[in-house]
Amino acid sequence: MATLPPSTLPGRRLPRAVQHFLHTESAGGVLLLVGAAVALAWANSPWQGSYEALWTTEFAVELGGLRLSEDLRHWVNDGLMALFFFVIGLEIKRELVQGELRDPRTAALPALAALGGMVVPAALYLLIAGGGPGGDGWGIPMATDIAFALGVVALLGRRVPSSLKLFLLTLAIVDDIGAIAVIAVAYTSDLDARALAGAAVGVLTVILLRRAEVTWVPIYVAVGVLVWLATLESGVHATIAGVVLGLLTPACPLAPATVAREWASDLADEPSPGELAGMARLANASVSVAERLAHQLHPFTSFVVVPIFALANAGVSLSADAFEPPGAGAVAAGVAVGLVGGKIVGITSFAWLAVRLRLSRLPDGVGWGQLVGIAALAGIGFTVSLFIAGLAFEDPPLVAAAKAGILAGSFLAAAGGTALLASTHRAVAP
Repeated sequence: MATLPPSTLPGRRLPRAVQHFLHTESAGGVLLLVGAAVALAWANSPWQGSYEALWTTEFAVELGGLRLSEDLRHWVNDGLMALFFFVIGLEIKRELVQGELRDPRTAALPALAALGGMVVPAALYLLIAGGGPGGDGWGIPMATDIAFALGVVALLGRRVPSSLKLFLLTLAIVDDIGAIAVIAVAYTSDLDARALAGAAVGVLTVILLRRAEVTWVPIYVAVGVLVWLATLESGVHATIAGVVLGLLTPACPLAPATVAREWASDLADEPSPGELAGMARLANASVSVAERLAHQLHPFTSFVVVPIFALANAGVSLSADAFEPPGAGAVAAGVAVGLVGGKIVGITSFAWLAVRLRLSRLPDGVGWGQLVGIAALAGIGFTVSLFIAGLAFEDPPLVAAAKAGILAGSFLAAAGGTALLASTHRAVAP
């Protein structure tokens, strides 16, 4: 798969794994937009009844005495999205071990900016909608959709320096950590202690397998499925299982890449099958398990899972009477204001404090105007915001209002961020 062009900023080239991640996310954002547009058009067409009929169709899986029955939308949200969050867990692990989050001083700016980008939107939401029936939706405007945001950045091309792209990626990853914590703590109820204990045993099994240096992938897949099932039954949202398993995946290679290169140079002109097999194993060991899995699964989650999620969840009726139920208008306004204004104010102010207190500094070649533009793009809170909206509310009118606020806020954030980044580029261009 093609990668982004090398950075034009002197002395700063993004690592290949990061380039691949950015490219896949930005390309996946196009399909995400298509899925959302199709869902929105379908839900507002004369065939809108068939939209809900499809996604509320029950689908059951039976194995012996075990029966698991969910509608199609929940299979997407609880099943396919667990794989999406597994990839997020892999990327968080890579950042913690090898990326920007490894160095506390480097991580301080995007981490504190992300904190501001979560706290301020939630506070604005509560200020607008906290006193009514929609008060539980405060977590909705906290999220940043990295695929959409990077898609906009890709359209801007060289006008966005690589250091700013890396800042946005790191900020979004910290944002994901916050969203995962919110889902696990605030949107989990009625815990089943036995199922939760079963999930914990599964996680412990994975840890023991790792310590025993077991590398047979099928056994990890089997244990991972059991952890997912136990988490689903426990009352904790099943996607948390994906995150935990991703964080447990080794992010360091078993063998240095230099050893693999030396072996390859020492191979005879006509190597034996045994030598080739040994070389293949060594080459495989020179890339971490986390990086290999991310390379294999990230395109699937970006090009298949997330667009299907958008198709299943973005369909909302935009009729005027959708905001008439109690609290619906406040929910929509709170989400939109939180995404647009809250992200800009929160990210920019917390970043300014980090620089002012000398905890960190702005990325190379980045001015405050560009950082405000990136803060605006962080208000594109599509995928995870839609996901949290489905967890926060059981009342369909409130869910629909939250989705309308997400769509409006994300569109305004994309337009505003694009305009700010384009104008600041012209201002600094020679």
